[in-house]
Amino acid sequence: MRSISVALLALLAAPALMALPVPASQRAEIDALMAALQTSACEFNRNDLWHNAADAKTHLLRKLDYLEGKNAVQSTEQFIELAASKSSLSGRAYQVKCAGAAPVDSKVWLNAQLKIIRSAARTIALSAK
Repeated sequence: MRSISVALLALLAAPALMALPVPASQRAEIDALMAALQTSACEFNRNDLWHNAADAKTHLLRKLDYLEGKNAVQSTEQFIELAASKSSLSGRAYQVKCAGAAPVDSKVWLNAQLKIIRSAARTIALSAK
């Protein structure tokens, strides 16, 4: 009887242990954010080292893959908060610097870009009606 209980418990827990990808609509937003970063020609600061946007995108997507494996990201906002705003090792905020402007925290920059992406998506949806 005990082995049946353990087997049943393991079967019920299995779905919670499986890695789930970010929902498709949220992944589309994350991909749009990464495209905006990559095409921005901005620089990205991680732990006091400046990186080009393509390298930043690669790093952030690697962090996303890791977090997806832990079922930790189900929204674009969670991606920004958990993967794209600060170093997991040092806890220091990432920064973005564009065209001679002062650096801003990546969380601020990415949230501003997300507003633009969502606004554009609403405009497209409304014009399709």
